[in-house]
Amino acid sequence: MDDGFRPPLLAVGGHRQTLLGFWYRRKLRWTLPVEDLVVEAGDGIRLLLRASWQPGPREGRPALLTIHGLGGWDEASYGLATGAYAYGMGWHVLRMNMRGAGDSARICPRLYNAGLDTDLVAALEAVTRVAPRVAVVGFSLGANLALLALGRSGPRLPAGVLGVVAVSPPLDLAACVAALERPTNHLYQAYFLRNLRLSYRYRQRLCPELYEAGRELGPRTIREWDEAITAPYGGYASADQYYARSSAGPYVQRLDRRVLILSAQDDPLVPAASVAQWPLPASGIVEREITRTGGHVGFVAETPAPGRFWAAERAMRFLAGAGRDASALPQDGL
Repeated sequence: MDDGFRPPLLAVGGHRQTLLGFWYRRKLRWTLPVEDLVVEAGDGIRLLLRASWQPGPREGRPALLTIHGLGGWDEASYGLATGAYAYGMGWHVLRMNMRGAGDSARICPRLYNAGLDTDLVAALEAVTRVAPRVAVVGFSLGANLALLALGRSGPRLPAGVLGVVAVSPPLDLAACVAALERPTNHLYQAYFLRNLRLSYRYRQRLCPELYEAGRELGPRTIREWDEAITAPYGGYASADQYYARSSAGPYVQRLDRRVLILSAQDDPLVPAASVAQWPLPASGIVEREITRTGGHVGFVAETPAPGRFWAAERAMRFLAGAGRDASALPQDGL
């Protein structure tokens, strides 16, 4: 089921969609008023959320929390497109930085990874203290994190979590890392590694006692990076253990909130089989849409959302429905 995704003929194809998504959104900037919300997540971990509140009482409107992917931060263009579209619909918007990402490295220069679901729980608890109704849209690695939190830490989540949309989620991390090593994906792997090295060096300068200088020079693939850096600094014995413990796929059947899993058959980084293989809850509360094309967080088509990001429109349409089902959203907002 593709629920209306109709890209132009010349934009069809996994690599085209992925690269066009980057091209059309590359100049997006956040121009709305911003308030920094610092979340204490325990054990000295501090998270930075960039909040743009609607006028009036904050409890009167729903909030959207966006989560970036690998190498991203609150300025990731897909998050900007989705946040701007949601704000225009009357939602508060909070753009979450995973621990140590972007400007959050100044308050907590720690390395994030795909398995830190307790960080998201802390962020949602903080948001619902201000705006009791909140939904989540995660992208790529952030999509995995959102589903992992919902499946593994579900009982700890605030009751006001309306639903989750996971865009291009790597539900089987090992399968996705293997896909990255295909020769046709060299460009993406090089891009991720460049950003990861820069991020590591910045953290190493901030906390030389925590991070070994030069350690980032060895890895030549994402798997090697995870073996040398993500696993040991994240408390895992190996990359394989990290992938096994941090993949959200095995938790999909436990999901008990409204969820949309949105992926593309031609995603070059997330094999469609790695998304489709997990049984959904019998309740029907989880929907899975794998479009014929769309690439990795591409989903480029004509849409009212900025940057031709059709996934933003689809996500907000789904979350509006989830809110109405819960009789929770204000009638003037959506």
